[in-house]
Amino acid sequence: MKTARRLLDRPAALKELAAREFDCLVVGGGATGLGCAVDAASRGFTTALVEAHDFAQGTSSRSTKLVHGGVRYLEQMDFGLVREALAERATMHDNAPHLVHDLPFVVPHYTWWEAPFYGVGLKLYDALAGRRNLSPSRHLSREETIAAIPNVSLEGLLGGVRYHDGQFDDARMAITLAQTAAAHGAVVANRVRVRSLLMREGRIRGASCTDEHGGGASIDIRAKCVINATGIWSDELRRQADPATPRIIEPAQGVHLVFDGSFAPSGEAIMVPHTDDGRVLFVIPWHGRTLVGTTDTPMKAPALEPRATEEEIDFILRNAARYMQRDPTRDDIRAVYAGMRPLVHEGGVDAPSKKLSRSHKVEVSASGLVSITGGKWTTYRRMAQDTVDAAISASLLQSAPCRTETLRVHGAPDADAPITAADRDGGRNDWRLAYGTDWGAMQGMCPPPGESLDQPIAEGLPWTMRCAKWAVEQEMALSVDDILSRRTRARFLDTRAAAGAESTLAARLPRWLATHG
Repeated sequence: MKTARRLLDRPAALKELAAREFDCLVVGGGATGLGCAVDAASRGFTTALVEAHDFAQGTSSRSTKLVHGGVRYLEQMDFGLVREALAERATMHDNAPHLVHDLPFVVPHYTWWEAPFYGVGLKLYDALAGRRNLSPSRHLSREETIAAIPNVSLEGLLGGVRYHDGQFDDARMAITLAQTAAAHGAVVANRVRVRSLLMREGRIRGASCTDEHGGGASIDIRAKCVINATGIWSDELRRQADPATPRIIEPAQGVHLVFDGSFAPSGEAIMVPHTDDGRVLFVIPWHGRTLVGTTDTPMKAPALEPRATEEEIDFILRNAARYMQRDPTRDDIRAVYAGMRPLVHEGGVDAPSKKLSRSHKVEVSASGLVSITGGKWTTYRRMAQDTVDAAISASLLQSAPCRTETLRVHGAPDADAPITAADRDGGRNDWRLAYGTDWGAMQGMCPPPGESLDQPIAEGLPWTMRCAKWAVEQEMALSVDDILSRRTRARFLDTRAAAGAESTLAARLPRWLATHG
């Protein structure tokens, strides 16, 4: 079979990064940075992207897996943020149909006033989505609510309201965006750390970098425009460009617990409308498991691998139990993961009055660094558009129209061959559909001599060794963790099962990297 075109080729990318000047260098390989690379490259700008760790290793692989408008922002009367996110929800759904799909949510109610209260709020949610709404919300009787979410707490249950949002696989979306950027000519590399910004006559003209995977070699990348899309670490690069600029990023930690799929057996999700701290909590079916979260804990400093606290775990268990007939316990936990949101403190983190923004902010420093901060996965495309537009307005890039609103991402099937509910098979095929049109090429990949590629990576999980080798060959995976955490989601779904796969992968990985890394 013909070998698949290799969009992500790290050795070739490293050579090209040092060989020429780019129009645009994006620093950061999470949702926002990858979106900026797709936007810039698709406009025709020569584009490079470097990520100090792995793509989406930080915040962007640790979300609640929702493509949504933000129901809870309705209570805050932030209709502009909700409307923008709902528009982007529809765009993501259209442009990445193999990765984003409709997920019904039920809000159960136990008092007489909750039905009209939530019903009106969710009708407003429908209205803000307009013609691009996924499906209209509606009231459910007590019997319909139990049928929709069989594990709902029955005592005092009166009924519920069903509404619809989007669901996706965040890390798979990230690697797809890296491939999309590369398909449009961008030069993309992970494990390349920016040490310092290159300056010429008081203006930023690139970055001096280190190859973190290849023995620490130095790489100077020249660029007319540098975009800082480093998320929770944004202040570090901002203060390199201007040491006097105030810090504006205040990280907040969100924790999720993963349970067996029997806690959400119907394929519909529960939205818990009120928790101890006034947030909402979600109980969501995902890849055959049940995902429950999240928390909102202010943190003093950013961390690449944050850890859940005992208090956060107790918080989720306690609040989920109020709405679930079968209460989850610590013994039921299959995996725990934590991520940090890059909340923007508009007055600077040392300001006396706090105003933390869930929207995004673009700024251009006097030396020309373009920084994009805040936001969330759902609005990544709009954030990227605003960022590149800001660079154009600052005369760092030539004028060129944005093309991403209708740009289908890598692997998306043709519009005349839509993915159906039968293809998803109740969500059981979502892991396979995430490969999109690459699935056939991956299945046709020949195993190395003496190796089988068709056994599961981990017991009870769907990904095979074929997926692992494909991750190295086609998706720039460089470590066992890259494979288990982000190219597949094994470690996020079952920590113990994933641990059992480590030795086998560690034995094979050097041979695979010698050929493709």
